[in-house]
Amino acid sequence: MTSPSGPASISAAQARRVALAAQGFTRARTAPIGTRQLNGLVDRIGLLQIDSVNVFERSHYLPVFARLGAYDKSLLDAITLKARAAHTEYVAHEAAFVRREDRPLFRWRMDDFRSRYAGDRDVWDAAHGRTARWLLADLADRGPMAASAIEHEENVRKGPWWGWSEVKHTLELLFRFGDVAIAGRDRFERRYGLPEQVFPASVLDIEVAERDAVRELVRRSVTALGVGTLGDIADYYRLKNAPTLAALRDLEDSGDVQPVSVAGWERSGKPAPAWLAAGMRIPRAVRASALLSPFDPIVWRRERALRMFGLDYRIEIYTPAPKRVYGYYVLPVLQDDRIVGRVDLKSDRKAGVLIVQSAWAEAAADTDTPEALAALLRDAADWQGLSAIEVRDRGTLSAPLATAVASAN
Repeated sequence: MTSPSGPASISAAQARRVALAAQGFTRARTAPIGTRQLNGLVDRIGLLQIDSVNVFERSHYLPVFARLGAYDKSLLDAITLKARAAHTEYVAHEAAFVRREDRPLFRWRMDDFRSRYAGDRDVWDAAHGRTARWLLADLADRGPMAASAIEHEENVRKGPWWGWSEVKHTLELLFRFGDVAIAGRDRFERRYGLPEQVFPASVLDIEVAERDAVRELVRRSVTALGVGTLGDIADYYRLKNAPTLAALRDLEDSGDVQPVSVAGWERSGKPAPAWLAAGMRIPRAVRASALLSPFDPIVWRRERALRMFGLDYRIEIYTPAPKRVYGYYVLPVLQDDRIVGRVDLKSDRKAGVLIVQSAWAEAAADTDTPEALAALLRDAADWQGLSAIEVRDRGTLSAPLATAVASAN
């Protein structure tokens, strides 16, 4: 693997297996799954991205199912949604659950948000100042609350930002600034509180310089990715390329990362610079079967998914229905170290049916794909408490998948 004249060199297949191993797909599944395994998984991948779409299942539940198998979702709720849970929310990749102790690593980002949205005090005061002052005083007096519980003449839905009210909009800005924090969720609605109402002094009193925070986030990015380009690594915590590269040079010097060349990752005929997590073993094989959330780190960066798996993927939730190619909530299907298909899933909870609205084969699919996917969908339906699977006639994989599902039944 190592060249005496330059950085290490690995194949594209090795890079793919390294990435899957780093994300926890090579670990043996154990049962029952408890909070120790859940905490360990979030520590391994660094964050769980949040999305409210619930047509099949909310996104943050899915990376756990993909890696660990069926588990009790209430256990994940206990470490993410409850007041003073082990995890809190912040804008990490996008909105995500991260460890409570990680809040100081994002203090610089809070300052950046404040500079961006409230840097001009006159503009801020004219737009949100009065509401912000009232909200902070109300939270100080009454404690953490959901936006819907706050009575105010501006608490009506209108305008941009998803039709949010002025109260909700201002709370979200204050959350980004670090002036309020998320004190858990109730029926998946955020509860906002002052930082001192949510975090202990041991967290709030820690100050981390921006350079040090970025360096730590970059180290975690490489560890979670296993191997990645500068763009991959910067994207994990939505960092800028220049400070990410500076951090990578520091981490090279400390032995935390190793420069690597990946065959097939060239740009304009030249190797694309990449970095490998120190001590990362290259598995001989990966044995996995998983449905990947659109917001799973394996596929959330489109360029990386295309380069690593040959998957040209974008979520089509915001695409008008007549223009959708694959469907509304489409999940890539991982089999071993290949992405073999994609399925548009919907949980009809009232009827107890998992609906496959469309199913599509990727180039890596083979004759075993329909049966393997049928078994995976059966596991998913059982986990969701659904008794039946219905495969609709749309997509290149729908007919063989319907046959495999019927045969399994």
